Parts: sequence; structure tokens; C-alpha cells
Amino acid sequence: MNSYSKLSKNELQNEIEKLEKRYNAFKEQKLKLDMTRGKPCSEQLDMCMEILDIPSRELRKAADGTDTFNYGVLDGLPEAKELFAEMLDVDKSEVIIGGNSSLNLMYDAVARAMSLGILGSTPWSKLDRVKFLCPSPGYDRHFAICELLGIEMITIDMRQDGPDMDTVEKLVSEDDSIKGMWCVPKYSNPDGITYSDRVVDRIAALRPKAKDFRVFWDNAYCVHHLSDKPDELKNILTACKASGNDNMVYVFSSTSKISFPGAGIAAMAASVENLNGIRKSMTIQTIGHDKINQLRHVRYFKNLDGINLHMKKHASILKPKFDIVNEILEKELGGKEIASWNKPNGGYFISLNTLNNCAKEVEKLSLEAGVVLTKAGATYPYGKDPKDRNIRIAPTLPPVEELKKAIEIFCISIRLVSAKKFLEMA
Repeated sequence: MNSYSKLSKNELQNEIEKLEKRYNAFKEQKLKLDMTRGKPCSEQLDMCMEILDIPSRELRKAADGTDTFNYGVLDGLPEAKELFAEMLDVDKSEVIIGGNSSLNLMYDAVARAMSLGILGSTPWSKLDRVKFLCPSPGYDRHFAICELLGIEMITIDMRQDGPDMDTVEKLVSEDDSIKGMWCVPKYSNPDGITYSDRVVDRIAALRPKAKDFRVFWDNAYCVHHLSDKPDELKNILTACKASGNDNMVYVFSSTSKISFPGAGIAAMAASVENLNGIRKSMTIQTIGHDKINQLRHVRYFKNLDGINLHMKKHASILKPKFDIVNEILEKELGGKEIASWNKPNGGYFISLNTLNNCAKEVEKLSLEAGVVLTKAGATYPYGKDPKDRNIRIAPTLPPVEELKKAIEIFCISIRLVSAKKFLEMA
């Protein structure tokens, strides 16, 4: 079919009639299909069951003799630090181990800066204004942290190689109330973009007016590849050191989508000076995180090779789902010039843009036919997509047959909304 913009009024009316028949047929099935969040499916979770079979005697003593059943070890077992150091390509002295959630570590880092400041700076809560740069489309939970803590968010456009760095450089150099920037640098949520070397270097070379400015580098998908030719991401800590900005970045990651989302381990990497400052408050905040679980992961994965081998199993489950989504999108929407979408090489999402001012209506139609999507606008600060066009697709959780139905309904909704929009203008 030709582009919808080239269809006559009669052709658009015929198209709408056909689509409404398909749409109503699905609606009559009273489906309940959930596409809201990027959760691993049950088959992925089952792959790690053997981690729970490690004998307790192998989990009692860490390599340095630490009794994992008792108190102690504030910032993580040495072998857990080594595992994450290898995964993030940093020195183990630059790693702190947390609980099961990297989001928790990110929240703590922002809340700590709000209440205590960073390395002797004025606590952010005592300042008149605190702002964060938010490359968008982006991760809604990052934005939720800022909104909860009263931090003003500034939307930064995402390009095909990462954030709009001309704008970032200008803003941070002029405004000392800008204290941070969120980044998902590899297979970004939701666009699936990996930052180019040039973008990483420009971030590392920033000269922020605020001395306590920090880049929150959420490297959630660092090993989550969908192909045998994964994207490469330049090391931000190394780049920061080369630019004389050793303290400017906090790196976060976890095993949430490697082992169990509900019982993984998380890590934060940063300069030794940054980590020493963080440990001062950690001594009050906690006696230490779950050392048994840390050792369980080390015993199971052993090293980065073990993790990479396990991630190939994940890819064997996920890639067919991503392929199905792309095939249906192309079949239903290709050539009609009513939507564009990315084809990521890794990560957990597919980002789709409808025509302007259509995403909320597409979400509404999909919901009425039984498909729950991530809320339109959620990928922007304050839930407000200025063009009302971006929708995040999460293909990972649904079984294949449910996924096929959900994406078909989604595409029919896009076509209906788009055809009616063109008919109004005809």
C-alpha cells in the first residue's frame, strides 16, 4: 500500500472500514496482554535455577575467609567486586557492591547528594534549584527519582549516536544548578542506541560550572546482546581520567536481567575518591548487603566468560521475539509513512514513533482491545512527550503467540489513528 498521505478520501474510508473489522474481531476476544515493562520471561528465569542448588557449605566462606553468614563487609565481597570489575572493565578498587537493584543504588546516590552533598559540596537540598539533564526518550524510573526529590528536569534530544552534545555542553558550562545527567549508554532504554566514541569523549570532557556535577551512567545492558556482532561502548571511566574528570561519573549495573531480577546483585563503579566519600554514609546506612547471594553469583558465573556464555542463552530466547515484532511492524506499517522504529542490536526495548499527536490515542485504542502498553509519554520527563509520538515496546515477557497478537493489535491501532487523522485533513 502507498503512503497514507497519498490516499484519496475514499481510499482512506475503505482502509478505516477494513481496519475496524480486524480491530473489533480482536476486541471480541477480550484479551489481556501486558506489554508494559521489560521483564524477563519465565524461560529466561528458569535458565538460572541451578544457582539455587549450590551447596550451603560452598557459600559459607569467601575467598578471604569472610563468614558470609555473619555481619560485616560493608561494600561487597572481593570476588564479587572482581566479577563486576571484569564486566564493567574497571579496577576492583573502583567497585562497590549493593543489593539486588541498581535503581536502588542510583536513588541512594541522588538522595545522598541531596542530604549530604558530594565530597564536601553544599547539600543539594539547601540550594534554590537543582536540575538534571534527561536525554529523551529515556528511562521513566530515572525521571521518577528526580520528580520525587524535587529536581527540575531538562529534556535533551537523543540522536542516533547519543544525546545532543552541543546542547549538553552549552547548558552544563553555563548553569551551576545543573548537577547531573542521566545516561543509558548501551542499547539505551527505549531507543536501543549505543553512544558513539565521540559522544562518550565529549561527555568525559565536559567542563561543568557545578563542581559537584555527576553523570549517572546506567550501563544496565552492557552484556545484553541480540547478535554475534554486539555494539561496542567506549569506557567512560577511562575517558574521564584522560580528560582530567576522574570524579565526574557514577557507573551502575546489575545482574537483574542476567540471573534473577528479584534476587540479583548490583554494583556501582566510580573513582576511588568518590567511593571513599560514599562509604562514609554507607557505614551509617547499612552493615552490608547479602553476601551469600554475592558468593552464589560468583560461584555460578565464575567470570565474564561465564556471564557471556549465559547471555547467549538469553539471546536465543529474546532475538526471535524481537524478530517477530520487527516482521509484524514491517508487514503492517512499512511504506505507509505513519510510523518509524528502531531495530536494536541488544537491550530490552523497541522504540516506535507514531505521527505527531497520535501516541496517546494509539495507547487508548490498544488498551480497549486488550493490550496494555507503557503509558504514552512515559519516556519523557514528567510523562510529557512534547510531540506525543513515542511508544516503548517491551517484547520480552509475553509468550510468542501472545506477543504476535499484541503487536498486531498495536499496529492496527496505529493504522486506524493515522488513517483517521489523514481523513480529517482530506
